[in-house]
Parts: sequence; structure tokens; C-alpha cells
Amino acid sequence: MSESDFYDTSILVYAVSGDETKADRAEHLIAGGGVISVQVFNEFASVATRKLRARLSVVRQLLGRFRALCLVVPLDVATHEEGLDLAERYRLPVYDSMIVAAALRTGCRTLYTEDFADGQVIEGLTVRNPFAAPP
Repeated sequence: MSESDFYDTSILVYAVSGDETKADRAEHLIAGGGVISVQVFNEFASVATRKLRARLSVVRQLLGRFRALCLVVPLDVATHEEGLDLAERYRLPVYDSMIVAAALRTGCRTLYTEDFADGQVIEGLTVRNPFAAPP
């Protein structure tokens, strides 16, 4: 398990999407292990039920698969406070800053997401968009 990699919600969503190329890439990343926060699980459940129209029983099964492959970290008060500091310092949306805070507090080095510029570095955490075209 690579506990230096943190996955944002979009990675989980693409792993179960109908987009074969993105699904394959996301599945490959998650299969290698990593870290996910409870916030990511909550966001995934929301997207899966609303946009993908998945039943909660299916969402629970999917979350169980992700949980078997990745370390799941809580969103606690310390992470929340750090997230607010990051939102203010870097002018990030609050929910995005909570993801960054969780990744930083867990000691991750890479955040996989589509929500930031590929290659951006925030306090030593490198953002990677696994779906971006190679340079």
C-alpha cells in the first residue's frame, strides 16, 4: 500500500464510471493503495447516488472495496482547523482545502485530483491529475 498517495473524490468516481480510459487509470491507482478521507467517502456517496443513480447498497459495496485497498482517515477538528488555514493562505475552496489538510496531516506526498493545476505544490504536497495529457 502506498500511503504517500491521497485520492480525491473524482478518482473514486472515475473508477466506477463508464469512461473506460479514466476508469482504468483510476482503478490502477487505487489498486496500489493509498489514503482516502471520510470526506471523500461522503462526497463519493453523494455523487454516486445523485449523478450515477446508484443504490445505497451498491455504494456501500463500492466503499467497502475502496476501504479494503486504502487507509481511510477521519476529518477531525485539527484537520478542519488546518483546512481553514490552508483555504485562507492559498485562497482554496473550503472543501478542497480540507482534502489538502487531510493529505498533509497523513504525511502524503501526492494528491491525485482534477481540482488543482497538475504539478502544483502546496506545503510539500504535489498535485497530480492522472487524466491530464503528458507534457
